[in-house]
Amino acid sequence: MALFSLLIAIFVERMKWVSTSFQIDALLERFHRLFIGDNSLTSPLFLLLGLTLPTIVMAVLLWLAQGILWGGLSLLLWVLTASICFSHTELRQVFKQFMKAANHGDVQACFRFADQLDCHQKLDAGGESELGKKVGQSVAWLNYRHYGAVAIYLVLLGPVGIIFYSTIRFYADKAVKEQWELPILASIFFIVDLLPSRIFAFGYLLSGHFSSALSTWLSQVSNPTANARDIITKTALAAEILPEKSDEPVCIQSTLSLLTLTKRTFILLVTLLSLLTIFGWVS
Repeated sequence: MALFSLLIAIFVERMKWVSTSFQIDALLERFHRLFIGDNSLTSPLFLLLGLTLPTIVMAVLLWLAQGILWGGLSLLLWVLTASICFSHTELRQVFKQFMKAANHGDVQACFRFADQLDCHQKLDAGGESELGKKVGQSVAWLNYRHYGAVAIYLVLLGPVGIIFYSTIRFYADKAVKEQWELPILASIFFIVDLLPSRIFAFGYLLSGHFSSALSTWLSQVSNPTANARDIITKTALAAEILPEKSDEPVCIQSTLSLLTLTKRTFILLVTLLSLLTIFGWVS
């Protein structure tokens, strides 16, 4: 079911069939407002509930759906959950606005949209000449967080896994945006990214320049304290030969190159999943 659900989710995401209000971040925001609340997160109990309750609900739904309609209801839950977790319209819109601003030479707008892409890292590019490469790194990282890691967790743990990862990601982002002092969230997010970040970064080697990126990947994955963003972005930079800078106010060639590399890596991941399914190693 993992391969079928992933392919349907990719198709649904491309067709933009999931309304913004029914995408995972919007659903988790409503869940947070209704059941948790901002002030309650200082309590370890409410923090634990916020991080685990959506996952528990999904696990219960899957258990209740077992055997109903010859497994059809379980398959429907897999497909719906994957489609909801793979849809990120607002993030795509911000990136499109950045590209549009770059094409119009609006440097200030480019920096503004670049900062909106990733709340965890304020882009301090060395002038607009380095902005394209910095945004390219952010694009590689965001594609991993919202698509690559979700796909890996879908294969490993099914709908329960992607709800769990998406919930941790949601609260990690919210803590940064709201400036909450919750270091435990960063620690949890570091742990859940340990394996998928190394797997996805290895895909950069296979879809990019293997010999150039191998030493970078090995140095990152062998360091137990290396964070997922460094593993992803540094390996991506090493795996792709960036084009020369143009004379445009904001050169986006590096951004497009790293975006293309990330797309190739994701296609490779889907291809490998297809082979594993054919040989019966993944159900």
